Amino acid sequence: MSRRRRRKPPKDPIEVTIDDLSHDGRGVATWGEKKVFIHGALPGERVLARLTDRKRSYDEGETLEVLEASPDRVKPRCPHFGQCGGCSLQHLDDSRQIESKQNTLLQNLERIGKAVPIEIWSPLIGPSWHYRRKARLSVRYVHKKERVLVGFRERYGRFVADMQECHVLDPRIAEQLSGLSQLILSMDARRSIPQLEVACGDESCALIFRHMEPLSQGDLGKLRGFAQETGIAVLLQPKGPATIHCLEPESLELSYKVPDYGINMVFEPSDFVQVNAEMNLNMIARVMELLDPGVDDRVLDLFCGLGNFTLPIATRAGEVVGIEGELELVSRAEGNAARNGLENTRFFAADLNQDPSTAPWLREPYSKVLVDPPRSGAEFILPHIAASGADRVVYVSCHPASLARDAGILVHQFGFRVLGAGVMDMFPHTGHVESIALFERKR
Repeated sequence: MSRRRRRKPPKDPIEVTIDDLSHDGRGVATWGEKKVFIHGALPGERVLARLTDRKRSYDEGETLEVLEASPDRVKPRCPHFGQCGGCSLQHLDDSRQIESKQNTLLQNLERIGKAVPIEIWSPLIGPSWHYRRKARLSVRYVHKKERVLVGFRERYGRFVADMQECHVLDPRIAEQLSGLSQLILSMDARRSIPQLEVACGDESCALIFRHMEPLSQGDLGKLRGFAQETGIAVLLQPKGPATIHCLEPESLELSYKVPDYGINMVFEPSDFVQVNAEMNLNMIARVMELLDPGVDDRVLDLFCGLGNFTLPIATRAGEVVGIEGELELVSRAEGNAARNGLENTRFFAADLNQDPSTAPWLREPYSKVLVDPPRSGAEFILPHIAASGADRVVYVSCHPASLARDAGILVHQFGFRVLGAGVMDMFPHTGHVESIALFERKR
């Protein structure tokens, strides 16, 4: 049987009217009998577009000209917008961005989970610019131009965007982009450095240089000089994550404060922390409001990481048990609890994507549960949450579809109801939707 040949996109542009906005920030139109997703187009606009790819059930394209603009269209702040893949929504008014994300969350809850919240909360918002304290930047040496590109990948992901500025990175790093390009260009290892990892705490920033070959003494000297001149710590990663080590200074402690609870969280440059520092504080406050822990509560914190939520909860609750899949993060969480004098915490390592029925921590009763899973959600642990005795569950989500699926399970299989839900603008100018929901057991 011969394979079906893939149809090539037509060379001539198409004229369409945009009906909706997709979850990743593309305009959605109908052309012929298929949906077409168009970069750079907004709902209500009439655009001239070029088709870039044809799939069986939909097409993809990019805007060539806006024939009739939406009143919500704004001029992107960054000159690299449209080429750089770091942002997808700078051309849309900030208030409309978060409104679209709220609609995405509510549509997912209704369509996938069939679990409509009793109350819809106003979105949590924070700074729109220079909010990223964690990022991975790609590096590419361009021999023909004798240049080094440092930045996010281009929109289609194949090449490194040619960036001289960035308006979403922490300003301490953003102002160094050109200097980093020149620094790496001057190094012997300019062809063998594929990536920089950014990590910023409240007081200091670090850059992890991934290098595929050993660095010369000259290169090491240049990196030390950069660190001393800028105050940005330089770490090296010759192989896997376990090989990350400090070059200059010899040791480093990154941290951030949660001032409302008197907590200081220490983390390693490669650890997961919430990207948007101010929104993280807002999110912790919202979690504490919804969970409402008291001295009589035993709280279970699932996917607890460094203890970002565990430690604030411990300042109010009788006891908190944190569960995390990565052993190193469990150790880090224990250290953070001890450093902050919180003796009513316990931490365990467990893979929450597998059946934890025999885990000792699961045999204990809990009055409240917090769950903050990865994009895949918390499907495997939901029966155990329901069996824990907890009457209240707060769910923090980085993917509305998995939240909606899990909401449907909690509601239709385990007798909970969705008291409320809303989005949090953790990643302004992107299609990423962070959200939070409160579940209560029906009485």
